[in-house]
This record gives sequence, structure tokens and C-alpha cells, in this order.
Amino acid sequence: MRIKLEKSQIARESELKITGSKSETNRLLLLQALYPQISLANTSESDDSEAMRMALSSVSDIIDIHHAGTAMRFLTAYFSICEGRTVTLTGSERMQQRPIGILVEALRDLGAHIEYVGNQGFPPLKITGKKLSQNKVKLDAGVSSQYISALLLIASRLENGLELTLDGQITSIPYIKMTLSLLDEIGIVSSFGENRIAIKAGQVLSKTITVESDWSSASYFYSLVALSDAGTTIILSSYKPNSLQGDSALAEIYRSFGVETAFGENSIELTKVASDKKATLYFDLNDTPDIAQTIAVTAFGMGTGLELTGLHTLKIKETDRLEALKTELSKFGAKVSVSDDSLSLQASEQIIGNVSVDTYNDHRMAMAFAPLALTTSFFVNDAEVVSKSFPTFWEDLEKLGISTANV
Repeated sequence: MRIKLEKSQIARESELKITGSKSETNRLLLLQALYPQISLANTSESDDSEAMRMALSSVSDIIDIHHAGTAMRFLTAYFSICEGRTVTLTGSERMQQRPIGILVEALRDLGAHIEYVGNQGFPPLKITGKKLSQNKVKLDAGVSSQYISALLLIASRLENGLELTLDGQITSIPYIKMTLSLLDEIGIVSSFGENRIAIKAGQVLSKTITVESDWSSASYFYSLVALSDAGTTIILSSYKPNSLQGDSALAEIYRSFGVETAFGENSIELTKVASDKKATLYFDLNDTPDIAQTIAVTAFGMGTGLELTGLHTLKIKETDRLEALKTELSKFGAKVSVSDDSLSLQASEQIIGNVSVDTYNDHRMAMAFAPLALTTSFFVNDAEVVSKSFPTFWEDLEKLGISTANV
């Protein structure tokens, strides 16, 4: 599906309900599979969460999770402890290019039986579930936090619990803390200090958990408000001031773009206020790399220079997001340079219109660029990719006043 976004203005005041967090939902779906006494509310409707549901309920010996990276990491750990069951876990062509060797080696150190079907270090994986009696393992702390969370989610079902040592500087700490907080919420005892995480084996509480709405999804509306006139307001629900999600850092980051966040009862109100334009903004996104694309597009749309660091994990996402950002922003006339872990954007006075944005099978590429419709008209190729995390995204933009059309 190719769509055209016409240059538009959004309503001065509007309100939207955002689907539950994909990150929380996928963790909780796995925990629910391990502990059926858990009930869930406001879960994500995203493709990634549907892939998790499908895989966890499947009785097939071949499970294809397509583009769902979170599902690949979490399910690798999950099936490794499903005693007596053998599955082959596979995914899309891009998924088979995304490394998983570090997680596989950690699970093997715990006693797991995992084989590579094709290239060493990459999916597909043949996993034969068994009881894991080892309880100590070391992991490179600078890799994707999803490897770490995958181990933490199964830890309480290991015979002797888990003692995980993280070597080096930890990436995406908020996502690790999210996992530990969800474990705590269902009664699993853990400790985290000095690069060591310990989790005890045990049973959990019977309870219902309501998933908070997704802060990553909120980022696109922060961008829309930032690119709007002073006084523009969008109310989003359901959000908490004490969020478990690292991307809740948006509330502070977007103050630099003139967006103020007010917390209401179960909601946030985003308001554009008059602000002095900064020549260049600087952010370290080591803890929140998933919002890098949105921030880069916002800065470009506002004619602000930008320096982003802490982006090393973006090379192994749905696409190489740094190179993709450079390519697509350049189509609009941006001057961008990237390294393995950083992005530099020069302030720009001009935005070229009627270009076509490629999305690279990456939902965030489509949604991050959408707010530029407040500055110019352009096209988005393969726009249906948003279903990975935000199936109603284009409909929600229409509700705000942005004109979209299939072409």
C-alpha cells in the first residue's frame, strides 16, 4: 500500500486512545504462558504481539514469527525450557540476518539444547526443550536488552533460579527495569546491582495486570505537536507518570522542542508552547534508541540541528535504521551523517516535497516521517508496515486532520 500525505494542519485540540505497550504486552504474554493464573487487560494489538500469541498457542513444530524481533528473542528462551518439545523457530529474510548468537550461547551455558539450522549465529533455530539446572551465566551488557530480558523472563522457572552477570556498560537499562518490575508485580523475587541480576525460582500470584499504553507510539504525536503552532494540544490515554517504559523520557526530551506534558488521570496532555529555536540539540539515546527516528525527523522539520549518540543497537533492528534515516531524510534535502552509534543533522531552511519515503519493512520509518505532513506533501511506500506496532496509525492521523490517500 502506497499512500500520499497531503500538507495539512491538525486540529487545535484533539484526543486519542493509544493501544497497550508492545514491550509490556510481549513480556506479559510470555509470563502468562509460564503462569496461566495471570490475566491481562489493554494488551497491544500490534503484529509483534499477535506473533507472540500465535507462537505461544501453536502446536506446530515449525513456528514463523515473520518480522517480530522481540518474539524471536523471547521465544528462543521460552522454548528452551519447554521440556519434551522440539520446535524450529524461524522468521522473515531480514530476521534471518539479525544476530542471536549471544543469547543462544548464554542459554547453552545454562544447559539449553539449541542448534542453528542455517548460518551460525542467526535464525532459524532448532530448539529442544529441557530442564535447565545451571543457574549462572555471563552476558555482554552492550548488546540488545532483549537478550537480557529473554533470560530474565524464564529465570523463575529454572530449577535453581538465575544469577546473571552483565559485562561492560549496560544498554537500554529502562527495558531491563521494565522486565524486573513486571516480575515483581506477579511476585517473583529479584535483585539488581553492580551489573548483577539475581532471580529466585518460585511460583507467582494470581492477578490481572492492565498494560499501559505505548510510549513509543506516543512519540509520533509529540512530533506532530512540536511541528504545530503554539497552543496545539493532543490528549493521549492511557498513560502513567511512573511509567515502566524507557520511552517515557519523551516528556523531558520534547521540552527542547517546545512541547509540555501534563499528566492527568490515566492520560497525558501534550501542548505546544512558544519556545526559542535552538541552533543544535544534543541527546544521548543509549537508554531510548527506539525514539531516535522520531526525534531526527522532528528536528529536521523544525529546521534545528541535531546530534544523537548511543545508537549502536539501531544497526540490528528491522533495518539498519541509521543508514535508512540518512537515506530518507536526504530525499527531503537534509544534510545527515551517521557513524556506527551516532547521527548528525545540520539545521536546514528548506524541505523538498513530493518525495517517496521507503520504509524497509520497518514500522518506525513510516510513522516517524508522517509528521512532516505538517510541512510538505509526500508519499510513503509500503505504508501497511505500521501494523507491526500501531495498526490504526493512519486512521488516527486522519482523526487529527492529516489528509491521507491510497495512490
